[in-house]
Amino acid sequence: MRSSIFFGGWGELAATAITAVLAYAALVGLLRVSGKRTLSKMNAFDFVVTIALGSTLATIILSADVSIAQGALAFALLIGLQFIVTWLSVRIPTVRRAITGEPSLLFYRGVVLHDAMKKARVTDDELMAAMRSAGVTSFADIEAIVLETDASFSVIRRSAGGGSALSQLRDDG
Repeated sequence: MRSSIFFGGWGELAATAITAVLAYAALVGLLRVSGKRTLSKMNAFDFVVTIALGSTLATIILSADVSIAQGALAFALLIGLQFIVTWLSVRIPTVRRAITGEPSLLFYRGVVLHDAMKKARVTDDELMAAMRSAGVTSFADIEAIVLETDASFSVIRRSAGGGSALSQLRDDG
C-alpha cells in the first residue's frame, strides 16, 4: 500500500524505473525480432495491436501485481498473434479483407465518386489535400485517387499505359 499519493518512497521510484527500462527493452527486442510488418503503416488491426502493446507496457511499469516475466509473455503473445494473423492474411484473401479492409476508389478518370467518398467519410477538402501532397494541381492530370487501407491517399497520374495498379479496386459508389 502506498504511504502517500504524492510520494511513496525512493524504493517505489527505483522499482518503477527498473521495471520501465526492462519492459521497454523487452518490447523493443520483441518488435525487432518480429519483423518490419509489426512496425509498418497501420491499418485498423495494427492500430489495435499497438494500443494493446502500449497498454501492456503501462500496466507492467505501474502495476506491482504484474511481473516483468508476465509482461514479456503478454508482449510475446500479442506480437505472436499479430504474426499469425498477418501470415494468414498474406495467404488467405478472405482473412486479408477481414483484417485490413479494401482500398476505396474516390476519383476515377475525371469523375469524383461522391458516394464512395461519403461511405469512406472523406471530404472534398481531403481529396484536394491529397492532390496537393502529390504535387498535382488539376483533376485532368489524374487517373485515380484511392483511399488505402492504412488511411493514406494514393494519387495516380494519367499515363498512356492503362490502369494495372487499379485492377483490384471496385467502385464503392
